[in-house]
Amino acid sequence: MTSTESEFTSIEICAGAGGQAIGLHQAGFRHLALVEIDPHAAATLRANVGTHEAWSWEKEHCDVLPPTDVKEFDTAKHLEKSGELLRREGLDLLAGGVPCPPFSHAGRQLGKDDERDLFPRMLELVGDLNPRAVMIENVRGIMDPKFSDYRDWIAAQLQGGKYRGEDGHEAYAPGLGYTVCKWDVLEASNFGVPQLRPRAILVAIRNDVLKDLKYEWPTPTHEDPVSVAVALEPSMYKRYEPYFEGLLAERARDAYEKWLQAATKRDAELKGKGGGIAPTLVGGSKKHGGADLGPSRAKAAWKLLGVSGLGVANDAETCEKKGTEGRDLLGDDGPMLTVRQAAILQGFPEEWEFTGGKTAQYRQVGNAFPPPVAAAVGRSIIDVLKAARERDSRRR
Repeated sequence: MTSTESEFTSIEICAGAGGQAIGLHQAGFRHLALVEIDPHAAATLRANVGTHEAWSWEKEHCDVLPPTDVKEFDTAKHLEKSGELLRREGLDLLAGGVPCPPFSHAGRQLGKDDERDLFPRMLELVGDLNPRAVMIENVRGIMDPKFSDYRDWIAAQLQGGKYRGEDGHEAYAPGLGYTVCKWDVLEASNFGVPQLRPRAILVAIRNDVLKDLKYEWPTPTHEDPVSVAVALEPSMYKRYEPYFEGLLAERARDAYEKWLQAATKRDAELKGKGGGIAPTLVGGSKKHGGADLGPSRAKAAWKLLGVSGLGVANDAETCEKKGTEGRDLLGDDGPMLTVRQAAILQGFPEEWEFTGGKTAQYRQVGNAFPPPVAAAVGRSIIDVLKAARERDSRRR
């Protein structure tokens, strides 16, 4: 397809390894640009967009930028493939998972005083690109009471209105011509992601698009959560199976059964109370050492699921080559997860590959926005865009 006539387009900043991009693509958006500063994540985006048949539109039209600071992102400079489409047809959606540490409980929650806060840059891009819709994703912490003034400031920049200025006095912003339709938390486990992962999502629609239409917030797709036992059993069996014969046969069978019993028991214990889902995966900081599955509380939750949270396992081929079965599969605390298994728990499709070393890959997965949640939000936005397109075509 060479035309965007029947497509809805998006530009995504802070794209990471593509979790949000995948979900929005599944919802029906076609990406004009993906902007990411981390070299490994940027390489992951390029590798996947360039090879998957389902992304053939993007292969022809999407500018997957080399590692680029979003503060330096310039459509006139960076959009070689998609610039003309953008100029001719405008942009349907500007999306971005702006950095979470400024608002995360794991960080110091410095908010707007954190140099990593990119909400102001996101708002600048809204003004520059004038998209029909805006989607911003962040951690649940941004919804804490301590950030209420900052949320009011962000909303006022988009839709106009009053907010409390830094001096404590009331201030007013004219707005960019949008309505903030919803700013709330979605829990990933309600959308088939076998993990406790609440995310705060802001959806704003341009006033001339919204008019008389109503935006509908996504409703859960899964009444009961998908458990870790169900999600990981096929891949866990595949990891253990090569060792079911030979010198390690008895240990491997015992270890697999021990994991399965623990994960299944946890699922049964929590039936109707959230199921045996995983604790929140974390990507960690580049400033710290190798990847693991989070703080001590998370490690304790993993132990109840039969998994060791002390590190990330090698993939099956590397495990066999380096002889790390004892650490990766046969430890007293259970198997460690591979990067691929972490990706399953984030809702990534099986064909999505990650570049870089094991730690770099795990961080990409741990920092991702689960594709199924992004897809649900994307569909809710497309519903409005479609209705607006149909309404406006009738009036011509």
